[in-house]
Amino acid sequence: MTTTLKLTTIGNSTGVILPKEILEKLRAQKGDTLMVLETKDGVELTSYDPAVAKQMEIAERVMREDRDVLRKLAE
Repeated sequence: MTTTLKLTTIGNSTGVILPKEILEKLRAQKGDTLMVLETKDGVELTSYDPAVAKQMEIAERVMREDRDVLRKLAE
């Protein structure tokens, strides 16, 4: 599926309106929280999962604290 979305002004912020079909695929509705994940291919929008959010928080902390070790391992 390829869909073009347009950014719009919402108060003092910028937002995007998600079509009904995308909300259904995300199993999301007005008021729900979504996660934005940075991937090697760009950005991924997913339903919020507290377990995944916690794992991402831990992974980001490890990558930040052990940056030099991880860089050496990648060589």
